[in-house]
Amino acid sequence: MNPLAGPAGPGKYSTRTDNLQMGSIAYGEGVDTAAIQSGAALAKTPNVKPKPITELYAPTQRPQEPVTTGIDIGAGAGSEALMMRQPDQTNFLASIAAAKPVLAFISDQPNTSPETRAAIKQLWDMQ
Repeated sequence: MNPLAGPAGPGKYSTRTDNLQMGSIAYGEGVDTAAIQSGAALAKTPNVKPKPITELYAPTQRPQEPVTTGIDIGAGAGSEALMMRQPDQTNFLASIAAAKPVLAFISDQPNTSPETRAAIKQLWDMQ
Protein backbone atom coordinates (compact mmCIF):
# COMPACT_ATOMS: atom_id res chain seq x y z
CA MET A 1 0.00 0.00 0.00
CA ASN A 2 1.38 3.39 -0.97
CA PRO A 3 0.90 5.91 1.88
CA LEU A 4 1.23 8.78 -0.59
CA ALA A 5 -1.78 7.53 -2.55
CA GLY A 6 -4.18 8.78 0.14
CA PRO A 7 -7.29 7.06 1.43
CA ALA A 8 -8.95 4.26 -0.45
CA GLY A 9 -11.80 5.14 -2.76
CA PRO A 10 -15.22 3.47 -2.96
CA GLY A 11 -16.11 0.34 -4.92
CA LYS A 12 -13.54 -1.25 -7.20
CA TYR A 13 -10.99 1.45 -6.25
CA SER A 14 -10.98 0.49 -2.56
CA THR A 15 -7.84 -0.85 -0.92
CA ARG A 16 -7.88 -3.44 1.85
CA THR A 17 -6.33 -2.19 5.05
CA ASP A 18 -6.85 -5.26 7.25
CA ASN A 19 -3.62 -6.99 6.18
CA LEU A 20 -1.11 -4.25 6.96
CA GLN A 21 2.26 -5.36 8.31
CA MET A 22 3.83 -3.94 11.44
CA GLY A 23 7.17 -2.20 11.22
CA SER A 24 9.09 -0.97 8.24
CA ILE A 25 10.78 -3.69 6.22
CA ALA A 26 12.70 -1.08 4.25
CA TYR A 27 14.65 -0.09 7.36
CA GLY A 28 15.12 -3.62 8.74
CA GLU A 29 12.41 -3.40 11.37
CA GLY A 30 10.41 -6.19 9.74
CA VAL A 31 12.95 -8.76 10.96
CA ASP A 32 12.72 -7.42 14.51
CA THR A 33 8.93 -7.40 14.38
CA ALA A 34 8.81 -11.00 13.17
CA ALA A 35 11.22 -12.04 15.94
CA ILE A 36 9.08 -10.35 18.58
CA GLN A 37 5.89 -11.98 17.26
CA SER A 38 7.46 -15.45 17.17
CA GLY A 39 8.84 -15.12 20.71
CA ALA A 40 5.54 -15.72 22.45
CA ALA A 41 2.08 -16.85 21.50
CA LEU A 42 -0.34 -14.05 20.79
CA ALA A 43 -3.14 -13.63 23.29
CA LYS A 44 -6.51 -15.12 22.47
CA THR A 45 -9.42 -12.77 22.94
CA PRO A 46 -12.60 -14.39 24.20
CA ASN A 47 -15.69 -13.96 22.07
CA VAL A 48 -17.23 -10.92 23.72
CA LYS A 49 -20.59 -9.92 22.32
CA PRO A 50 -22.14 -6.64 23.43
CA LYS A 51 -25.62 -6.56 24.86
CA PRO A 52 -28.24 -5.71 22.26
CA ILE A 53 -29.39 -2.10 22.25
CA THR A 54 -32.82 -1.56 23.77
CA GLU A 55 -35.15 0.11 21.30
CA LEU A 56 -36.68 3.44 22.22
CA TYR A 57 -40.27 2.23 22.61
CA ALA A 58 -39.47 -1.24 23.95
CA PRO A 59 -41.04 -2.31 27.26
CA THR A 60 -38.98 -1.53 30.34
CA GLN A 61 -36.31 -4.00 31.40
CA ARG A 62 -36.54 -2.78 35.03
CA PRO A 63 -40.24 -2.74 35.93
CA GLN A 64 -39.58 -2.37 39.68
CA GLU A 65 -37.35 0.71 39.30
CA PRO A 66 -38.99 4.17 39.28
CA VAL A 67 -38.36 6.36 36.25
CA THR A 68 -36.98 9.12 38.49
CA THR A 69 -34.15 6.97 39.89
CA GLY A 70 -30.89 8.93 39.73
CA ILE A 71 -32.38 12.41 40.09
CA ASP A 72 -33.12 14.27 43.29
CA ILE A 73 -36.89 14.53 42.87
CA GLY A 74 -39.57 11.87 42.77
CA ALA A 75 -39.47 8.23 43.79
CA GLY A 76 -36.34 6.10 43.77
CA ALA A 77 -32.76 6.73 44.79
CA GLY A 78 -31.43 10.24 44.25
CA SER A 79 -28.21 11.37 42.59
CA GLU A 80 -26.19 9.60 45.28
CA ALA A 81 -27.04 6.36 43.47
CA LEU A 82 -24.85 7.52 40.57
CA MET A 83 -21.83 7.36 42.93
CA MET A 84 -20.37 10.54 41.49
CA ARG A 85 -17.90 12.37 43.67
CA GLN A 86 -19.58 15.28 45.38
CA PRO A 87 -17.49 18.44 45.86
CA ASP A 88 -16.46 19.01 49.44
CA GLN A 89 -16.88 22.78 49.71
CA THR A 90 -16.05 23.00 53.42
CA ASN A 91 -12.51 21.62 53.05
CA PHE A 92 -11.92 23.67 49.90
CA LEU A 93 -13.04 26.93 51.52
CA ALA A 94 -10.94 26.18 54.61
CA SER A 95 -7.90 25.59 52.40
CA ILE A 96 -8.47 28.88 50.60
CA ALA A 97 -8.82 30.71 53.93
CA ALA A 98 -5.54 29.19 55.14
CA ALA A 99 -3.79 30.23 51.92
CA LYS A 100 -4.98 33.85 51.91
CA PRO A 101 -1.61 35.31 53.00
CA VAL A 102 0.20 33.45 50.24
CA LEU A 103 -2.41 34.43 47.66
CA ALA A 104 -2.15 38.08 48.73
CA PHE A 105 1.64 37.95 48.41
CA ILE A 106 1.45 36.43 44.91
CA SER A 107 -1.18 38.95 43.82
CA ASP A 108 0.97 41.88 45.01
CA GLN A 109 4.04 40.88 42.99
CA PRO A 110 4.80 43.23 40.07
CA ASN A 111 5.29 40.39 37.56
CA THR A 112 2.04 38.57 38.40
CA SER A 113 -0.14 38.26 35.31
CA PRO A 114 -3.61 39.81 35.15
CA GLU A 115 -5.08 36.31 34.69
CA THR A 116 -3.47 35.13 37.93
CA ARG A 117 -4.72 38.21 39.77
CA ALA A 118 -8.24 37.60 38.45
CA ALA A 119 -8.13 33.93 39.57
CA ILE A 120 -6.91 34.94 43.03
CA LYS A 121 -9.66 37.56 43.25
CA GLN A 122 -12.24 34.94 42.32
CA LEU A 123 -10.94 32.61 45.05
CA TRP A 124 -10.87 35.52 47.50
CA ASP A 125 -14.51 36.39 46.74
CA MET A 126 -15.67 32.84 47.52
CA GLN A 127 -15.19 33.47 51.24
